[in-house]
Amino acid sequence: MLLKHTLIASLIMLLTLFFLRYTDQAEDIHPNQPFSTFPKQIAEWKGKESFFDEKIFNVLGVDDYVLCNYKNPEGYPVYLYIGFYQSQREGDLIHSPKNCMPGAGWNIAQTSIEELETDKYDSGKIRMIRLDLKKGEGKQVMLYWFHSRGRVISSEYMQKIYLVSDSILRHRTDGSFVRLIAPVINNDEEAAVKHLKDFAKLLLPILNTYIPS
Repeated sequence: MLLKHTLIASLIMLLTLFFLRYTDQAEDIHPNQPFSTFPKQIAEWKGKESFFDEKIFNVLGVDDYVLCNYKNPEGYPVYLYIGFYQSQREGDLIHSPKNCMPGAGWNIAQTSIEELETDKYDSGKIRMIRLDLKKGEGKQVMLYWFHSRGRVISSEYMQKIYLVSDSILRHRTDGSFVRLIAPVINNDEEAAVKHLKDFAKLLLPILNTYIPS
């Protein structure tokens, strides 16, 4: 089963690269606002911005990003990263945490889907990928999604399929990756998820003012 999934993922990746090369053309898509202006306070959550070093920045291949650690009044942290890609035609594809986190020493204990109710989308909810992470005695929960060309996408496969179709039909390959991480305290994963969802609900309307639809 694992081999089958690996082969399917590899095939989709090869087809994605082929179509993006085949439909190669210049794109001039930018964030609605530079991410340097991203708010450092979201409701009661106060943030402190940080930055990637040059090596990591070059590996990611992003055109703009925000990396900010927010805390609520009780001191509970949520770590936000948003990476914006103007074009994904030249090999700078959005990196999946499923590949990056093990490289950073975090083991993926479980993968699942979380739903968030929100009135910001016609469906009344969005779906996010959840990773339960472990490193030694430390635990984290990550929620992430692909926020690309007017869609909130919670599937690695569908992200690539939409990327190919939009490159052909809309002549666009811009996209954004949104990641939220919270530490697990007192072995309570669901409390971490609740904090992440509370923050995500506040974050969504702000994202739409930065990420092109």
